[in-house]
Amino acid sequence: MRIRLIRSGGLLGLPRRAEADTSVRPDGAALERLAREVLAEAEERHPAGPGVPDAYQYTLTVDDQPPAEFTDPGLTDAQLQLVERVLGEGF
Repeated sequence: MRIRLIRSGGLLGLPRRAEADTSVRPDGAALERLAREVLAEAEERHPAGPGVPDAYQYTLTVDDQPPAEFTDPGLTDAQLQLVERVLGEGF
């Protein structure tokens, strides 16, 4: 599975991109579970409101599926874990 994550927004507005190929990572199975959970959550949720100024926005693309978008603050546990693992950032 190929997981692509883009973080945009924030104070500087500089996008950050990362990609993970789960077939070559030791935590690949866990990443796949998180990605599936985030995609399922995105299907169940209504679109978020405008959010807060300078908040981060995330765009998740898994393989060739339509992208899912989510916004901080208010990340779910699965979204937060996926961001931490794919972008390599702790919160």
